[in-house]
Amino acid sequence: MKKLIFCVFLSGILSGCAEEGLKDRAISFKQPHYFPQINFPEGNEPTHLRFELGKKLFYEVKLSKNEDLSCASCHRLPAAFTDGRAVSSFHENEFARNAPTLANLAWSPYFMSEGGVPTLELQALGPIHEKHELSLSMEELIDRLKSSENYSALSKAAYGRELDAFAITRALACFERALISGDSKFDRYYFLNSNDYSELEKQGMALFFSERTQCSSCHAGPFFTDYQFYSLGFEDSDIGLERRTYLASDRGKFKTPTLRNIELTAPYMHNGSMSSLEEVVSFYNEGGGQGATRETRIRKLNLSAEEERALVAFLETLTDWNFVQNEKFLAAEQD
Repeated sequence: MKKLIFCVFLSGILSGCAEEGLKDRAISFKQPHYFPQINFPEGNEPTHLRFELGKKLFYEVKLSKNEDLSCASCHRLPAAFTDGRAVSSFHENEFARNAPTLANLAWSPYFMSEGGVPTLELQALGPIHEKHELSLSMEELIDRLKSSENYSALSKAAYGRELDAFAITRALACFERALISGDSKFDRYYFLNSNDYSELEKQGMALFFSERTQCSSCHAGPFFTDYQFYSLGFEDSDIGLERRTYLASDRGKFKTPTLRNIELTAPYMHNGSMSSLEEVVSFYNEGGGQGATRETRIRKLNLSAEEERALVAFLETLTDWNFVQNEKFLAAEQD
């Protein structure tokens, strides 16, 4: 396994905690120098017990109505915290969408596909309450977890309070902020001046950042997203941003997804309708969909077959293998 250059430094998480009487201490999330510093919310600065409580909750099936699902059911580490399904849904629902990656949420200005949730702490409530996801009330969840002495002790040590919605949502947010991904082949070539890039990958990178394709105008670095909302011209029943704004002009618009680890997060698009990067690149090359609100920058690119291959080769260099093999992000029994 490659050296974990940009892994989260979380030494000693929970190990020896029983002997220490669950004493907490601050930790720091090591990140690439080309990422901005994280602005941690007051009262939820990272500590090793907050991280451990959040990780334990992330893998806890008691968060779901039937005690058979967890956050990790839709967000698996080897798939860059996606699930490999076209759409993720487990109960009766009005719509279902492709599960997004959780990488680099620490820098997101808002959450959910329509951007309607302002903080990661508030976002943690959504999947628990949503009837097509975990489908459980917070009150019932707290009652379930309070029976566990481990959860009660962790909550008191980490947040100085009994286990409640405050501690649950903040612990989940603390764990998810630690999911930092910035050690790809691209990063080492572009930011660290390595020479480990093939001619095809260089050709693809030049195309990606060119005026001709304008890929980087939406998928801007270092996170390969501008966090804005656009329609690709899909004509399906999911109205996207219109759910939040009630504006017909926002129909079919979704937040720009990050392209980091894109090689591992198939299938693609909000509806999971594309199974490969080759299919995605071809879709853009042909000018996208035909929906009325399609972003004006999406147009036929007239790329050759070789140029399409080059773009795919470049996108595959955005994979952070150290991130998706970092055992610190696995449940304790999997460490």
